[in-house]
Amino acid sequence: MHDLTLLAIIWLGVFAASYAAHHTRLTPVLWYLFFGAAMVNLDILPQEMPVFIVDFSELGIILIMFALGFEENTDNFMSSIKRSWGIAFFGALVPFMVAYFGTLYFWGDKNMALLCGLAMTATAVSLTMVSLKTEGLSKTPAATGIMTSAVLDDIASLVLVAIMVPLAAGEATISLAGVGLVVGKAVLFFLLVTLIGGWLFPASEGWVARIPLIGRFNLNQVLAMARGEYTVLALLLVAVIVAILAHHFGFHPAVGAYMAGLVIKREYFEFHHHRKIDFHEQAKQIIDNVAFSWIGPVFFVTLGTRLIFDPEIFIAVMPYSLILFVGLFIGQILSASIAARYTGKFDWPDSWMIGFGMLGRAELAFVVMDIAYVQHSIMNAESFYTLMFTAFLLNISVPLTIRWWKHKFSDHVPTA
Repeated sequence: MHDLTLLAIIWLGVFAASYAAHHTRLTPVLWYLFFGAAMVNLDILPQEMPVFIVDFSELGIILIMFALGFEENTDNFMSSIKRSWGIAFFGALVPFMVAYFGTLYFWGDKNMALLCGLAMTATAVSLTMVSLKTEGLSKTPAATGIMTSAVLDDIASLVLVAIMVPLAAGEATISLAGVGLVVGKAVLFFLLVTLIGGWLFPASEGWVARIPLIGRFNLNQVLAMARGEYTVLALLLVAVIVAILAHHFGFHPAVGAYMAGLVIKREYFEFHHHRKIDFHEQAKQIIDNVAFSWIGPVFFVTLGTRLIFDPEIFIAVMPYSLILFVGLFIGQILSASIAARYTGKFDWPDSWMIGFGMLGRAELAFVVMDIAYVQHSIMNAESFYTLMFTAFLLNISVPLTIRWWKHKFSDHVPTA
């Protein structure tokens, strides 16, 4: 079958998955995985994808992570850290420990358990925010707390991916010197990206703006080329270049792509005022469309093709998945809710909603699974399927628990 034919089939699956997600209010990621698994088990897609599709899917996850970084408002993020740090820390630590010790008990492999724990730390903020918006709760204090905590989780998880994957894959020794080397490379990479960002995209204020020779070259002129028609192309080129830089530092390209998006601010898009166009918002909409509706979903459909249905594996991993799900469900809700109440000073209704909103697992969890199972073979088939089923159950729980919360605390729901 021709590569373009395969891509067309995958996009048909993406369209069907998006339709199903819209009508079920579940995260599209789950449906992408489902349709990928369904098509490979029905022999519509091959079990071994050609290089073109594999590379195309890799580009997809780079664009997704760039889009997530690009849409983040760093000023709002910094101002709400004080109230949300405890939610992010304890809401990630407890699920990590549950997944780590659970999978270590199941399979006895520390490297595998390390990445299984890492996969279960980051929250599916897109799923939660869609669920909150559907129920009319997206403007509540709890929604702000969830958003900031989820972003903190994502950043911490990306740093941990950069550190833990080389260690678990045996590319760095598990010693003080080995850990120090990986941490040093991570710090050097993030510092280099920050400085390059300050040079290419000068900041009008802040500590970067005060560094000599930083901010002299302004990529604003490149973004403004041809009346802003090449703005998106320039941004995507930055994303790919920084992703390649991350790869050469030994980190996953997704780490670089997220950092590339994070250093770009709205002020860099202030040009061609006579056209009365918000170039930042226009670029964001185009990038979101490309990342989440066009190229990015190919990654998840391709990942779903790894779910070859085997009754023996399904029966074997279901007890593991149910045990892990119950542990993560209880641990996530209690840790995030208690942290929200006592470190963030939220009231109990909002604290419980934050606990429910932190249940989902999406993009970053599947990125870690892809790295650990597909790219480095650190996970075995049983652990991979266990995490897949566990993530599915956790994601289903998000809209159900938020809806339950709305009915339980109806007097706490904003009327506006």
